[in-house]
Amino acid sequence: MTDLRQSRSTLRVRRMGVDTSHEPVVYMHRDCAVCRSEGFESRSRVEVRIGRRKVLASLHVVHGDLVEVDEAGLSEAAWNLLRARPGDVASFTHPEPLVSLAHVRAKIYGHRLDAAGLKAVVGDIAQGRYSPAQMAAFVAACGGDRLDLDEIVMLTQAMVEAGERLSWNADIVVDKHSVGGVPGNRTTLIVVPIVAEFGLLMPKTSSRAITSPAGTADTMGVLAPVDLSPEEMRRVVEAQNGCIVWGGAVRLSPADDVLIRVERELDIDSEGQMVASVLSKKAAAGSTHVVVDMPIGPTAKVRTSENAERLATIFRKVGKAIGLKVNVVMTDGTQPVGRGIGPALEARDVLSVLQCRKNAPQDLRERGLLLAGAVLENSGRVPAGQGRAAAEKILDSGAAWKRFQAICEAQGGMRRIPVSRNRYDICARRPGVITSIDMRRLALMAKLAGAPEDPCAGIDLLVRIGSRVERDQPMFTVHAESVGELEYALEYLSGQEDIIVVADTEPPAA
Repeated sequence: MTDLRQSRSTLRVRRMGVDTSHEPVVYMHRDCAVCRSEGFESRSRVEVRIGRRKVLASLHVVHGDLVEVDEAGLSEAAWNLLRARPGDVASFTHPEPLVSLAHVRAKIYGHRLDAAGLKAVVGDIAQGRYSPAQMAAFVAACGGDRLDLDEIVMLTQAMVEAGERLSWNADIVVDKHSVGGVPGNRTTLIVVPIVAEFGLLMPKTSSRAITSPAGTADTMGVLAPVDLSPEEMRRVVEAQNGCIVWGGAVRLSPADDVLIRVERELDIDSEGQMVASVLSKKAAAGSTHVVVDMPIGPTAKVRTSENAERLATIFRKVGKAIGLKVNVVMTDGTQPVGRGIGPALEARDVLSVLQCRKNAPQDLRERGLLLAGAVLENSGRVPAGQGRAAAEKILDSGAAWKRFQAICEAQGGMRRIPVSRNRYDICARRPGVITSIDMRRLALMAKLAGAPEDPCAGIDLLVRIGSRVERDQPMFTVHAESVGELEYALEYLSGQEDIIVVADTEPPAA
């Protein structure tokens, strides 16, 4: 009886070569015996097994000859997760009931989540048991201010427990993170080599972009490999005191990496989930002392000082609850930092600062020194008020640049920065003074041009607030790999004339 059942639920697999992003998908013919015997329907969740390896996939029922009746097609994500080979035979069954989804439904109806419920939900998400729609429901249910402080603490702890945890042979392990919302604010690549050269451990795990044109991992990925395993990451840190790697590759807080992809699709970055996301990865990476950069500005993520103080309090309290010393640094979020917006353009700016070039963006240099100084002071190894000077000495000596090169080599070798094929200057239509820059819409334009998927796409900002411009003077340059993406970005710009506001008079004194 068992043999008959097994024969009716197995099919040979075929690699379809279909990119479904990170979602495993299986394709079966509508007349397939497995579909009929198991009662599978299109969009069913199906457990696929090859030997001891298994994955949950979404089923797409095929009408036509795309797949044969006696075979199952696998998307690239499913094929790679199963480590399938041509000729393999897989079994297909219904997955176990998703019990934790009851907690998501309860949250949707306004109920609080407890530790057990959050642990169950996060654990199932980390194991790939949630479909994209189910994960979107969880993200939306916890969005805005729908998580109280205790729930944020419990969510953070659940995220830490769902993945691997690193430990280091050091009493103090430092880290930093930016809340985001300010394009070009790529200070991590400046802070890490300064702090590592000082002698502190800084095993930096970073995210790829969520709602921005570039994340730290995207920008570092232009310069060196970032998809390191935990063992490779440890080797780099033990050799160089620091690293800059993609957190998703080392499976620290893996549920968060899945949720980030959903947040990117929904263009949502809620406060409670952001705090849990940031601090869970810091704790999982073995950090003890964390500096949080919190830009404040009218088009940043944090728009008022009152909101900043409230969010800073949450960061500090959650950090304390999970054993982290968190220091929040309020910074200027009224305009982009540096000139480049997009991975390659931001990487160019970072190198100019590390190399102490005269044309380096001074605002990026100053922001990097401020945060590096804050990390040194937060560690207790540098007296209060002396951190920036200590950081500047390391940067100006050239030691930070040498350390950064060594980190890149240890991660797999330093790369050349790619250059875009297509560019278009956006010029001022009138003379005057720049009084405001809408960072959100400028960032959206960079994304429409192809960033971060195309590393060299983005925006090169040529003016600052307070700059005087003449008529027809370039204010920024749009970079794109394809003509179509360039035209797409320019089409958006045609209805957005006030992204950069040019006024007749000088801006009011701050």
